[in-house]
Amino acid sequence: MKTRTKFVCQNCGASYAKWAGRCDQCDQWNTLLEQVVEEAPKTKLKAAASTGKRLESISINSIAPADESSRLKTNLPDLDTVLGGGILAGSVSLLAGQPGIGKSTLLMQVAAKIADNHKVLYVSGEESASQVKLRAVRLGASSENLHFASSNSGNDISQTISGGEYDLVIIDSIQTLSIDEISSAPGTVSQVTNCGNLIIRAAKSTGTAVVIVGHVTKDGTLAGPKSLEHLVDVVLNFEGDRYGGFKTVRAIKNRFGSTTEVAIYEMTDKGLEEVKNPSEALLAERQNTDGSIILATLEGTRPILVEIQALVNPTNFGYPNRTASGFDLNRLNLLIAVLERRTKLKLDDKDVFINVVGGLRLQDPAADLAVAMAIASATAGKKLSEKYVVFGEVGLGGEIRSARGADKRIAEAKKLGFTNAIAPATIHDKFVLPQKDLRSALIKHMDK
Repeated sequence: MKTRTKFVCQNCGASYAKWAGRCDQCDQWNTLLEQVVEEAPKTKLKAAASTGKRLESISINSIAPADESSRLKTNLPDLDTVLGGGILAGSVSLLAGQPGIGKSTLLMQVAAKIADNHKVLYVSGEESASQVKLRAVRLGASSENLHFASSNSGNDISQTISGGEYDLVIIDSIQTLSIDEISSAPGTVSQVTNCGNLIIRAAKSTGTAVVIVGHVTKDGTLAGPKSLEHLVDVVLNFEGDRYGGFKTVRAIKNRFGSTTEVAIYEMTDKGLEEVKNPSEALLAERQNTDGSIILATLEGTRPILVEIQALVNPTNFGYPNRTASGFDLNRLNLLIAVLERRTKLKLDDKDVFINVVGGLRLQDPAADLAVAMAIASATAGKKLSEKYVVFGEVGLGGEIRSARGADKRIAEAKKLGFTNAIAPATIHDKFVLPQKDLRSALIKHMDK
């Protein structure tokens, strides 16, 4: 069997014949590591093609559907909703998030709840038994059904899962594991891929539910090969500010449920607690000043009122600074361009800062109008009525486009005592002050 070497990016999995300082696929520096590749001779490949068996197929109607009653309930209602009703037996889920955001805390809480009725194994490749014990004591995890093991061996973990002794196995984390058959270091593309394959095969063969913790890169994307995301059944993103504010768990892939739901948590000394009324908590300390706009947004299917803050100052340098916290910077630059072209607002000599209060990261297109109005309010030094909420997508022509879930946004605003919504003209509701374009919205409501 012939062998050759190639250089594989440890961030995205791209391979190269020669070493380079930067990966052309993901633009990361110093991520290429040399790996040995074994190539099977062409004669063996031809023989392999002739040794396969013809598959036996059955009618799709004769297949029994998955047993939904076998889902493991985490007793965290919002997380169960994100998962599609709980953790399905035999499923493999991947949880990714920034260091220190609370991944281990969340999984220990999940393990403690499920261990009340099922046997759970928590495997850590990063922490010692005493460290995990301290967290378990703090979170009240004391069930006899909750077991702990410390290991960095993918072989040992997959063999343990294959025994079928546990209903749920939590692995923290996939980047610390390695298998004996591969000589590369833990965390490399080959190790992550092959460890993931071993664990997934063991989980599917025994019906054991597995949750794997994954690291992220400095730009927030999941570290390691993209193939790992394709292999697992569920991919969860744990987002938020590690130092405070709300934290959210959302599914970016879910074979057993929706990817539109979100769970919102707050870190306390007793672990992560679900936020029952995030709108009220987010607006509790609001001061109605220029640059402050209340956005009616949707996190999944849940309506939330959140404050958008803008600060606009004359720039001290030749190139103005644009900074966004909780909002996409490219989208901010686009909205600034629309404001300058469609409303004649002069911003090319001003620094613009945007902040979404509470540590939330907005992915809602209907946040456009609120951000644009916050910038205009801060620039002109004029306030919007404190009883108004805002939502709507802004097009390149300055037009205000419709937003999904308008009825939920309006209902949430009414519940918290707001009197009107500045929203697209396509919404027919007495509560709404309809606006067709950005210019008219600013003229009507920013000159008070």
